[in-house]
Amino acid sequence: MLRRIELEVLATVDRGDTISELATKLDHSESYLSRAVGDLVEKGLVYTERDGRRKRVVPSAARAVERYQDLVRQHSHIEFPELLTGKALEVLYYLDQPRTVAEIADRSDNYRNTVNRVLKRFRNCGLVGTDDGRYDFNGDFDRLHEFARELAHHLHRQRLESVAPKGTILWEDHDKFLAQTETEIDAEGFHETGLARFAAFDLQFLLTDHRYYLYSEHVEEISSAELCCHTLLIDDDSRYRSYCLLLLSHVDVDEDDLRERAAKYGLEDEIDALLQYLETHGEIQDGRLPEWSEFQELAAEYEINR
Repeated sequence: MLRRIELEVLATVDRGDTISELATKLDHSESYLSRAVGDLVEKGLVYTERDGRRKRVVPSAARAVERYQDLVRQHSHIEFPELLTGKALEVLYYLDQPRTVAEIADRSDNYRNTVNRVLKRFRNCGLVGTDDGRYDFNGDFDRLHEFARELAHHLHRQRLESVAPKGTILWEDHDKFLAQTETEIDAEGFHETGLARFAAFDLQFLLTDHRYYLYSEHVEEISSAELCCHTLLIDDDSRYRSYCLLLLSHVDVDEDDLRERAAKYGLEDEIDALLQYLETHGEIQDGRLPEWSEFQELAAEYEINR
């Protein structure tokens, strides 16, 4: 997410520092600092101002920058740029409550050994402690989680605004997000989802004026299980739930995979209700699900046999 040199610059830069002054402070070459500053400018975390022949570096007003610089000022004895490299920020992102190594590994899709190494590093510095196998922050170091969250959100917004300035983030985690836009996106990492994606599974619905995209560098295409989850995140009303029921009835979806994905999106109860509805032929009390006879009629319209 951020390289050590970028974290060093953010920890050190005062309003109006020049590249030369930063290079002296951090004991790096001006060319190396210049490249790091360029990367931070691209990420919207600093900006530069011309002062004659010199270029001054100014921290941006991003909340992530404010959170980080407050931590650095109040705990100047801690080498945050060294601690927060590698997978550290990703682990911190998911430490929103006391969690075990296994829980963080599952949520972040990292190996347990990787998560364990990061947390041990934090524990050795007194930033976190353990109670009954669960890690939690000591003192006010929960602001590290806030920084990780703010930074991820800021970078997601930067990425979305670069291709869809009026886009809205509906859901996000550390390295992916679901967005609503008014325009089409044709850019690497953006995968169309929502009602338009149902056509890939031979289900055609009347589309709205909005488009929906999942941004992820690790997804090749939106699966039926992912699509079901995205649909509920977009709108969890009775109509959209019916669309999900049609999809689950029409496509052979791996139930374990669906439940695993639902857990990552925080949709365990919603998906469980859909699966129980289909399994029991509608014998479930939920005002957002149709009567079984109504669903049978809808399925018949789309030539789906239940």
